[in-house]
Amino acid sequence: MKYTQATMNKLEDILGESSYVVRYERGTFQSGWCLLEARKVVVLNKFLNVEGRINILMEIIPQLNIDFDKLTHESQKLYEAVVKKSEIVIE
Repeated sequence: MKYTQATMNKLEDILGESSYVVRYERGTFQSGWCLLEARKVVVLNKFLNVEGRINILMEIIPQLNIDFDKLTHESQKLYEAVVKKSEIVIE
């Protein structure tokens, strides 16, 4: 997976299509992100570079309750790739 703005936008689209809001804020995030599940808000440290943001989105997405049927075909393929990659890391 390429670490580009376009890739980051596609990962954000997966969240947006599942009714999550992605916000970039500054704060004292130890891990670079914060998740407000009750409000479906993902908050990322705004000082992260694109590569850092992509890595964090790829870490967060498999943990969320994503409605696969709401995703576009392109987002479904990317979502499956992200989940598969996270399963490889866990094993």
